[in-house]
Amino acid sequence: MTKYVFVTGGVVSGLGKGITASSLALLLKSRGYKVFMQKFDPYVNVDPGTMSPLQHGEVFVTADGCETDLDLGHYERFIDEELNYTSNITTGKIYSSVIEKERRGDYLGGTVQIVPHVTNEIKQKVYEAGTSSNADIVITEIGGTIGDIESLAFLEALRQVQYEQGKENVFFVHTTLVPFIYGSNELKTKPTQHSVIELRRVGIQPDMIVCRAPVSLDVSMKQKISMFCDVSVDYVIDSVDVKNIYEIPINYYKQKADERLLSQLQLPKRKINLSNWLKLIDIVDNLTQEIEIALVGKYVGLHDAYLSVVESLRHAGYYHNVKIKINWIDSEELVKQQNLDKVFANTKGIIVPGGFGSRGIEGMIKAVNYARINNIPFLGICLGMQVAVIEFARNVCHIDNASSTEFDELCNNPIIDLMTDQKSIINKGGTLRLGNYECHIKKGTLAYQDYGISTIYERHRHRYEFNNQYKAQLEKNGMIFSGINPGSNLVEIIELPNHPHFIACQFHPEFKSRPNRCHPLFNSFIKASKKHNK
Repeated sequence: MTKYVFVTGGVVSGLGKGITASSLALLLKSRGYKVFMQKFDPYVNVDPGTMSPLQHGEVFVTADGCETDLDLGHYERFIDEELNYTSNITTGKIYSSVIEKERRGDYLGGTVQIVPHVTNEIKQKVYEAGTSSNADIVITEIGGTIGDIESLAFLEALRQVQYEQGKENVFFVHTTLVPFIYGSNELKTKPTQHSVIELRRVGIQPDMIVCRAPVSLDVSMKQKISMFCDVSVDYVIDSVDVKNIYEIPINYYKQKADERLLSQLQLPKRKINLSNWLKLIDIVDNLTQEIEIALVGKYVGLHDAYLSVVESLRHAGYYHNVKIKINWIDSEELVKQQNLDKVFANTKGIIVPGGFGSRGIEGMIKAVNYARINNIPFLGICLGMQVAVIEFARNVCHIDNASSTEFDELCNNPIIDLMTDQKSIINKGGTLRLGNYECHIKKGTLAYQDYGISTIYERHRHRYEFNNQYKAQLEKNGMIFSGINPGSNLVEIIELPNHPHFIACQFHPEFKSRPNRCHPLFNSFIKASKKHNK
């Protein structure tokens, strides 16, 4: 029987509910349990696919093509499991499903209400996560903060889950803030008390309280929280600020958080194996050499817009024992820059990640040109591949007005164009080329050297593609098309042979990188950048 763990948050947002959920999942998996993770987001958007990265951060994509919140990236990186369509549920998805059922007459003419119809739909998503994954334990994070009107239906549904499944099968973890007041120099528990009161008002009593604080809580502080919140003192866990995010699961392990959870869920305390995770922490804590990577993008105003890309660079850095310093470069501002030698003075590698729209494109093209001419290691991702072939078409093949119909619908030479089956689509949400697609890699290429195999599957999120009408002309001038989708003959990977390291892909390799198993493309990019540093 699947057990369910729900992680809620109180006082303020940004406490690290996702990291708490991921850390607990890592500990449970390290004990041999099959764990699956899920997030409920209370916004009314069906998914984050149409939301601005500058507002919401990156959109993470699962293998089965679901556009999700960036927290799912944390989940996959921590537990090294592929999640699916049941892993990110929004209010928009719930209401869309309920309204669709009402229109079909599934409710037999009854009045459709929040309780039971909406809450039943939410419960179904909880149980579906368990059945689809066949997991021993499903951990679900509830987005937002207790007290928000948007999350009330989700909390009521979870209360009902506990009623239906029993206390021995459901566990509530509540994360709160314990602020440090400067002047009096003391921690304050009152916000935590009020946060738990808000949770009780909707019928939920937390089983464990995780306290985010700048320093560890002493015994008297934990006893105070225990008394006022009706939680055993052993179940009051502190979550102190750390420099290395990978230390958080170990902090919880030392406080026996996973053991407490297993005890209430009546599951055996299996032997734990954290050797690989401890080895990772040791590597991260002892990095001494540093190299600078220039990330040229249009959403650099919010670094979370490129969260998985940055994490993937760091993963490769761990493998090569180097600390990665990101030089954040706004591609729109780069258009105005005349002295690129100054901009890239300390740069050992240039990466151009994904994005949408025409803003800042010319700056990206300038960055690609600089990397190509100056033999600086380059990695392009999605839009980064598209601007790479446009730059090559313009400056090497001398194709006038080479561009993309995404940037200029009337351009004479659309090197990048819409797929035929995309041209009639009106809706923006959920209509991109999403999820895993097959790619065949040519032997003897850099891509084949990186992967070591001829067939790969990578996750996509884009609408525009390389226009194969220009393929022969670019090949004649030296570009290698080293990765091709066999079903549609679409270009997946391009590279330049007479360059220290120049490769770009249409897919998003950052979604498959892991802290202790970096992605092959990031691996070779950082390896080349480290060599360039010498």
